Amino acid sequence: MGIYDRDYYRKEGPSFLETIATQGKVCKWLIAINVVAFILQLITRRHDVPVEFEGILRQYGMSFPGRSPFTDALELDVPAVLHGQVWRLLTCAFLHSPENVYHILFNMLGLWWFGKDVEIIYGPREFLAMYLTAAVASSLAFVVGYLLNLNGPLALGASGAVTAVVLICACHDPSRTILLFWLLPVPIWVFVAIFVFKDFVGLLGAGDPHMGKVAFSAHLGGAAFGFAYHHFQWRVTNWIPDWRSWGRPKPKLRIYREEEEPPSPVGVTTSALPIIDEQLDAKVNSLLDKINKSGKESLSDSEREFLNKASEAYKKKERK
Repeated sequence: MGIYDRDYYRKEGPSFLETIATQGKVCKWLIAINVVAFILQLITRRHDVPVEFEGILRQYGMSFPGRSPFTDALELDVPAVLHGQVWRLLTCAFLHSPENVYHILFNMLGLWWFGKDVEIIYGPREFLAMYLTAAVASSLAFVVGYLLNLNGPLALGASGAVTAVVLICACHDPSRTILLFWLLPVPIWVFVAIFVFKDFVGLLGAGDPHMGKVAFSAHLGGAAFGFAYHHFQWRVTNWIPDWRSWGRPKPKLRIYREEEEPPSPVGVTTSALPIIDEQLDAKVNSLLDKINKSGKESLSDSEREFLNKASEAYKKKERK
């Protein structure tokens, strides 16, 4: 199968329904998990919250009259984290306020609108690793905010991780136009700048005093992670050791002798195509599979150049 036999290289392209069905697979799973968790929060709510606990919540601008044991066990509770319950740094990103459906609605819309494009760039595996790391980074920023007396002890929501995704999307396509408040068309970098500035002002306490329930420090932590991820070209999957290689013997070094002629590289010239069609197809297929699994960013410069030359060679061959 050649380069033009694949769906994403056909001239007419995939249909609209095919595009919707195949793009953003990780985003769809993340949204589904958030929705399921939200439903569990709703159905496990109780109404016997101690008065002392409600007082603490009101002190920080929060109001959760219907607490849930499911929420209690997974939300970001800074004192609990400092006592070893570190899983809350991640699990809190899959919970949302049961009293405010807009909390989960806007987070999931942002994840879908911008996340599916970022997932295409980096590939599903790297996107998932980046998203989960961004969630932890935003939670750690909230912990630091608590220690500096900038926010309260409790937080939940995917806002920090979604902020990282939106910022990465803006870094890749700063001129992309979006509708601010569904009315005003602005470049995405303006949208990001406005909300980062708003979070910064809110963190310093210059904003609405009734907005204490907004985790400004977590938003800023997610934004900082997203900027650093793009600027320094981090790849979270490169930080994870490949457990599949553990215990395997290392390949033996091959000793090169002068009498052995090195194999001639596979060229991409038109004259050589009749001889190396199968080898060329195999190489092209492997690179396209790599793009499909890990995104365009996973290709090296030499691999991109090879694909460009191969594409030109196929075009010349078709004209004959």
